[in-house]
Amino acid sequence: MKSTNNTILIAGGTAGIGFEIAKLLTEKGNHVIITGRDQKRLDTAVAKLNNVTGILFDTTQGEEVDRLVSKITADFPALNVVINNAGLAYAYDVLAGEKSWEKAADEMNTNYISLIRLTEKLLPQLLKQEKAALVNVSSIVAIAPGLRLLTYSASKAAVHSYTQGLRLALKDTSVKVFELMPPLVNTDFSKEIGGAENGIPPLQVATEFADAFENDTYEVHVGGTAQVYELARTSPVNALYAVNGIEA
Repeated sequence: MKSTNNTILIAGGTAGIGFEIAKLLTEKGNHVIITGRDQKRLDTAVAKLNNVTGILFDTTQGEEVDRLVSKITADFPALNVVINNAGLAYAYDVLAGEKSWEKAADEMNTNYISLIRLTEKLLPQLLKQEKAALVNVSSIVAIAPGLRLLTYSASKAAVHSYTQGLRLALKDTSVKVFELMPPLVNTDFSKEIGGAENGIPPLQVATEFADAFENDTYEVHVGGTAQVYELARTSPVNALYAVNGIEA
């Protein structure tokens, strides 16, 4: 898949991984549309980028999805790449009685259900293009869950499964399906779980993604995710321990 002269939507592109991917892709000569739920953060992100359009958007709200799709269809008919990066995570002790089902519902709605809805509504436009791509951002914890991120891990495992099936369903079409699986990344999103101390730079994620995108590597195992993936193939238990920093 070429990484130049595309029209790209990044759902969740105002900070962290999404912002770095937007920056890199605009520098490669693409027009990038980024969305965010906070107008101030959206304006700040847009001001730092070239050849970008910012749209205030909450992926969990059905009426906003319909408005976004209508705007994309009318104003950006050449849209050929959609990157589903919007996400939500709660870090907590599942044994602490913190109403984990409520957190799980929020995470599943944001990370999985909303991703499916936006994908389904934009797919007809992608199918019209000669070359197109869908990119779903999952996580290393889709392979082996993190103990403080159990319900988030489950939502990303759902994204992983859905993406694999969607890739098969679209194999005879113009739409290529990618999955970006980062490890712990140093972003505001991951501060609560040690991202500032142990996470890789979001620019590394963007760079490795761009390389994989250009080479049609459909499952992108960034950084330490590659090692965990290989370990999980031979010993899922050891992969689980490795993700959680436990001696096997």
